Amino acid sequence: MNTYKLTLIAMLASLAIAGRMALAHFPNIQPVTAIIIIAGFWLGPSAGILIALLTTFVSNVLLGMGIWTIWQIIAWSIIGIGAGLLGKFWAKLPSWGLSIYGFISGLFFGVILSLTMRAAGQPFWAYYLAGLPMDINHAISNTVFILALSPILGTLFQRYEKRNAISKVS
Repeated sequence: MNTYKLTLIAMLASLAIAGRMALAHFPNIQPVTAIIIIAGFWLGPSAGILIALLTTFVSNVLLGMGIWTIWQIIAWSIIGIGAGLLGKFWAKLPSWGLSIYGFISGLFFGVILSLTMRAAGQPFWAYYLAGLPMDINHAISNTVFILALSPILGTLFQRYEKRNAISKVS
């Protein structure tokens, strides 16, 4: 990874953190997953993982740490890896296709976070079903954020890809 790519990842993580903080009062409506998906798609799986780590750690320092922090890192990292693999093997995926991945990722994130309670000895299904409306909020917001941000960030990534040789190798 070159300095430019690390700086870009840090800026995207900062954008995700700022978005998460600004929308913290709304139930599960946040741009974090969408930014991880878009960045993973354009910059590769390692970028998705790094943004997931940075965003989760820094925003949870501000919002509150707990056992869920590890599960958030795991879920967002898996989502970033999946987006990175989509970008490697299906580089011409349209925004609506990426938004479908974002919708599924919102539901997947909810399942992984529900495992937090299972790990703590609580019943999984009761916790998961109680949180399903929040997971649907997350899935819908991912779709909206990807449809809104993907054309903008995608254009910027394409422009800077030529100048700075951003590669999806890592």
